[in-house]
Amino acid sequence: MEYVNPIISGFYPDPSICRVGDDFYLVNSSFEYFPGIPVFHSKDLINWEQTGHCISRPGQLALRQGVQNCVGIYAPTIRYHDGIFYVISTNVTYGSKDDGNFIVWTDDSYGEWSDPVFIDLPGIDSSLFFDDDGKVYYTGAFDNGIFMSELEFSYKYDENGKVVDISCKTVSEKKFIWYGTGGNDPEGPHLYKINGWYYLLISEGGTEFCHMITVARSRNIWGEYESCPRNPVFSNRSTSLPIKGTGHMDIVCDQYGDWWGVCLANRPITYPFKHNLGRETFLVPVEWDDKDWPVIGRNGLLDERISSDRKLHEGVMQKSQTDEGKHFHDEFDGDALKKDWNFIYNTTSKYAALDKTKGLLLYGTKEPIISSGEIAWVGYRQKHHEFMAETHIDFANMEDGSEAGFTIYMNNKHHYELFTSVLDGERWLMFRRRIGSLIREDRISRLADDSIYMRLEALKGENGENIYCFSYKENGEWLEAGEGEADYLTTEVGGRFTGNYIALYASGDGKDCRNAVQFDMFDYIGV
Repeated sequence: MEYVNPIISGFYPDPSICRVGDDFYLVNSSFEYFPGIPVFHSKDLINWEQTGHCISRPGQLALRQGVQNCVGIYAPTIRYHDGIFYVISTNVTYGSKDDGNFIVWTDDSYGEWSDPVFIDLPGIDSSLFFDDDGKVYYTGAFDNGIFMSELEFSYKYDENGKVVDISCKTVSEKKFIWYGTGGNDPEGPHLYKINGWYYLLISEGGTEFCHMITVARSRNIWGEYESCPRNPVFSNRSTSLPIKGTGHMDIVCDQYGDWWGVCLANRPITYPFKHNLGRETFLVPVEWDDKDWPVIGRNGLLDERISSDRKLHEGVMQKSQTDEGKHFHDEFDGDALKKDWNFIYNTTSKYAALDKTKGLLLYGTKEPIISSGEIAWVGYRQKHHEFMAETHIDFANMEDGSEAGFTIYMNNKHHYELFTSVLDGERWLMFRRRIGSLIREDRISRLADDSIYMRLEALKGENGENIYCFSYKENGEWLEAGEGEADYLTTEVGGRFTGNYIALYASGDGKDCRNAVQFDMFDYIGV
């Protein structure tokens, strides 16, 4: 069969993977978005179902506010050992509350995860390795190198022998074990023991277009580590391939003895290269040469389409390439929001509620959407370069000065939205573009009704450029409201580590709104 990359599209960076029997589990970074650290399950590595999040309770972990696209939860690693799933990650708050490296754990990947267990070690991109002698090791990136420390876990059990609490402490000094091959920002370390060798897989070159994977190995876990003579063993840098920025890899062996790697990469929309979906999750075959070094992908390259005759993929169809797999619909009639939705920060979920008859209720905060503070905002990741999304808003109870609408959002300084607003008692349909410090607002039409259908499309313009186009429905006809270039909502122009969201939002005019705006449907179709 042939599968198409990415296997998880949209803003799902820094993938880490583990296998339990015939099942695979994967986690991603989430930065300032909540719930945090999405968890996925698969039987075949190309079809993934999101089962939940590691950080799902508002009080579980404090996310720093006010600095979007660059703080929050970095690069988790997932491992399974003796019936327990462990996820280790870093909460980057630059000295604010809950800063640093932590572990969460569970014995049910579909259930709730523990409160964080913090580890007194520096750095980012933390990873766990359980050796076959029972010892546990931590690797992380710090001070332009990769270091390791030995950890010791302590377990508390109930009367039935079930683990109810885990604590952790370091039992060795940290030791730098490799500085890479000379590329900037050696990071993303993962340690494996294969055929008597300890392999250390890392990323170098920064998480941009020079990203690459390098590997070293040693017979002794503490080193000295020998660099692979073919380093970098994986990179799409300086090629004409449509996938760029390949790096941050984790590898896994399937139940048939075949090896695979998951990595992040991006898909630019324009030249000079810019990407707007964020860093996504890709899958690549891994083999071993006659010297026991890994051969990744097509001689170190990642292709968009990959032919697989491996046993794991016999009779498998990639659902994300079907019409059904590209369609997401929500009428907000459940007991909780679907796992596909996010808030910005874990404090903002209190401004949203579900009503089985009215749908999603958003209570606008005093902060405008251009603010980096708390806003009533619920977002769905953009997963395709071209898509159509629709929503229906009931704004009958909107207060004077407030607004509510539909936005394509990279961060608080780079976004476009179509929205309704009450100004001096009159209801207006308006369109706004924000690009850095530049803001333009246009009044489109006075509104006589209390509700409106809105549409957002990502499509190609007349000259082949990527644009976001907004429209609204009036008297059964869709009318254009405004458009903005996709180039300005890209990582290279206005972002750092995240991708674009399609979001529903509400805002007051310097005060919290007493009345809710209602969204009773959302529909997304990717092309």
